[in-house]
Amino acid sequence: MISRRTLAAAALAAPSLAHAQGRTLTLVVPYAAGGGTDIAAREFAGLFSQELGGQTVVVENRAGGAGHVGALAVSRARPDGTTLLFAVSTNVVINPHLQRGDRVDLANTLEAVAQTSSYQYVLVVHPSHPANTLAEYIAWVKAQPRGSVTFSSSGVGGNNHLAGVLFAEAAGIEMEHVPYRGTAPALLDVVARNITLNVSSPPPAITLVRENRLKALAVTGPARMPALPEVPALAEVLPGLVIEGWHGIFAPRGTPPAVLDRLEAAARKAIATEHFRVRLANEGLELPPSRDRAAFGAAVREESAYWARKVPQLGITLD
Repeated sequence: MISRRTLAAAALAAPSLAHAQGRTLTLVVPYAAGGGTDIAAREFAGLFSQELGGQTVVVENRAGGAGHVGALAVSRARPDGTTLLFAVSTNVVINPHLQRGDRVDLANTLEAVAQTSSYQYVLVVHPSHPANTLAEYIAWVKAQPRGSVTFSSSGVGGNNHLAGVLFAEAAGIEMEHVPYRGTAPALLDVVARNITLNVSSPPPAITLVRENRLKALAVTGPARMPALPEVPALAEVLPGLVIEGWHGIFAPRGTPPAVLDRLEAAARKAIATEHFRVRLANEGLELPPSRDRAAFGAAVREESAYWARKVPQLGITLD
């Protein structure tokens, strides 16, 4: 039986749905252009546009605060389905727990739409670095003067920052963290030999490794990465250490369910294409688990609760 309340909700949602379909959709990437998240977003955007019936999808880079600036902007955008966030896990589940002035719980102020990929990280150094294996690198770091070994990231609290912290903790080594405004500039300073190591998302790192501009020492997932089959997993040297992340699409809270349904359906169709699967594999990314937006949202909130406890234990601050 259809109630008056159901009919009223449908009537209210209809103008919003038509409004969203007729306007350009902005997909905010909260990092600088050229980094792993930007590359993944641009691969997804074209397919997403097709599945939305040709609606224009524009990728907008809004870097700062290890992704917090862009994520916060989307959470405050009009909830009409025309502004979405292409996030990495840390933007939503970790960064909010590092903030001092605007402790916005993004896991609850953003609506989960769809997870687009899962991925691990790549530990890279300059090709001239004396270490050719992870074990050699760990031994080399331990032999260096304190404070002389550095690792770069896309910013404090970013995905590769935390991956670097967890790696150093497990390996029993010390590395000075140097934050940047995106993965691309953080990697390029390893290429320029200004930084010792970067723990990178796969897309930009794999390209530089294949060009012999960087040397990969390990990947952080439970097994070797098909895109870099010769590179060992961290767990082969440090048993039990697995570090993974994900990409996902989010909308501002309050976006009408009918609009979210349309966005989720289009995103899931884009992700399911053979073209997207192949592109993910080429970039060292993997398909996400098959689950609807409600299950994805629940997983995001659970992960956020975990990091609310873990961040203080690691002693990470924005200072």
